Amino acid sequence: MLYNSSIHYKGWRILKPTMKTENVMEREEIETTPMEPLSPMSHMLSSPNFFIVITFGFKVRCNPSAFVEGINNSLINAPRFSSKMEIDYKRKGDPVWIPVKVRVEDHVIVPDPEYSNIENPDHFIEDYTSNIANIPMDMSKPLWEFHLLNIKTSKAESLAIVKIHHSIGDGMSLMSLLLACSRKTSDPDALISTTTATKKPVDSMAWWLFVGFWFMIRVTFTTIVEFSKLMLTICFLRDTKNPLMGNPSDGFQSWKVVHRIISFEDVKLVKDTMNMKVNDVLLGMTQAGLSRYLSSKYDGSTAEKKKIVEKLRVRGAVAINLRPATKIEDLADMMAKGSKCRWGNFIGTIIFPLWVKPEKDPLEYIRRAKATMDRKKISLEAFIFYGIIKFTLKFFGGKAVEAFGKRIFGHTSLAFSNVKGPDEEISFFHHPISYIAGSALVGSQILIDYAMIW
Repeated sequence: MLYNSSIHYKGWRILKPTMKTENVMEREEIETTPMEPLSPMSHMLSSPNFFIVITFGFKVRCNPSAFVEGINNSLINAPRFSSKMEIDYKRKGDPVWIPVKVRVEDHVIVPDPEYSNIENPDHFIEDYTSNIANIPMDMSKPLWEFHLLNIKTSKAESLAIVKIHHSIGDGMSLMSLLLACSRKTSDPDALISTTTATKKPVDSMAWWLFVGFWFMIRVTFTTIVEFSKLMLTICFLRDTKNPLMGNPSDGFQSWKVVHRIISFEDVKLVKDTMNMKVNDVLLGMTQAGLSRYLSSKYDGSTAEKKKIVEKLRVRGAVAINLRPATKIEDLADMMAKGSKCRWGNFIGTIIFPLWVKPEKDPLEYIRRAKATMDRKKISLEAFIFYGIIKFTLKFFGGKAVEAFGKRIFGHTSLAFSNVKGPDEEISFFHHPISYIAGSALVGSQILIDYAMIW
C-alpha cells in the first residue's frame, strides 16, 4: 500500500492509500521517507489553530534580503523548520514530521500597504497581527512565516511579525533560536555573552540530610494534594462562569492580539524590595488587573460587586518549563548534539488558582501569588501532567490527547506563560532589536497572558 496522493481536510494534507502499481524507484523513495512522530505535548498542540505570534521591533528599517540570507544560514538548520506535518495512517492516523526542501522566499512575506495613509501605525500593527492570528496555519508546508513591515511605530522603526506553529517548539526552544541567530549590538561579530551561575556555600552533611528528609515529606504531601486538584479539573471541576471564560463548544473564537511594554526595572524594584521572583511579581500584577476588570463587569454597589467577585473560582493554566537547565548559556546550545536542554515542547502545565478578591493593598496580590507559586514549585504537578499526556498518547492515541487538552483549557479561565530573554542589547539578522512581544494562541480561553522578560 502506497501513500502517493493526498487530500486536504481542515488545513491538513492527509496521505491517501492507493493500490496503484508504481515503478520500483518511486516506491522505495516513498517507503524510505524519514518520518518522526510528534512528542506528547506537540501532539496536544497539533491543531492548525495553535501557534505562536512574535513581534520584533527594530531600531532600523527591515532588509528582506538580510532576513532571507539569515534564515537560510540558521533557522533552516533546525529540523522542525525544514519539515512539514502530515497524517500517516501507518501510525493510526497520527501526525508525523516529514523533512522537505524549503524555499525561504515563500515563507518571508513583505506586504506593501499605503504606509503614508496609515493614521495610527500602532493600531495598524495590532490589527495586522490580529488578522494573521485568526488565519489557521497552512499545514501543507513547513509551519512558520515571517511578515516584514517597514512602518514606523511609537516603539520601533520597523517590525517583523513571526508566526510559528506551537508544535515546532515551546518558548524556551524558540528563545534558543533567537539567541543562536543573534549577535551583540556593540559587536556585530560577537555571540551573546553568557552569565555564570553562583554556587551557594555547602553546609554540614547532617544539616543537608535533615533538610532533604523534610523536603521529601513536603514534596510528597504537596504533590498528592495538587495532583488531586489536577485530576478533578480534568474530570469535571470548572471555573465559576465569569466574563473571562470561553466555551469549548463554540470552537476557536477570533483573537485580538495586544501587547504592552512595561519597565522591567520597575518589576525588579518590586522583586528586590519584597524578596520575590520575577514570576511572582508578574502573576501578582495579573491578579490585580483581573480583580479590577471583574469588579467592573458586574452591576451593583461596591459591596455587592465585592461579594460577587469573592465567590468566583478563577484559575489559570500556567506553562512550566521541565528542562533541568534553563540558563541563557544552555539555551544557545539547545540545538547542538548532546545538549543538556531538549528541543521541542518539553513543558508541563499547572493549575494556578488566581486571587481576584478586591484588596486595599495592591501588594497583597503579589504576596498571594508568591505563596501559591512556592507551593506549586515543590510539587511534581507539571511532571505528572506531562506523564499523563505521554501515557494517554501511547495507550489511547492522539484523539484522546486532543480531548485532554480541550478539557484543561476549557475548565480554566486563562493561560499564562513567560520567557526570559537576553540581558543585553542584541541584533537579529543585523537588525538591532528594540523590543520583543510574544503571544501563544492555544485553547478556547478568552484571555492568554504571555510575558517576554527583556
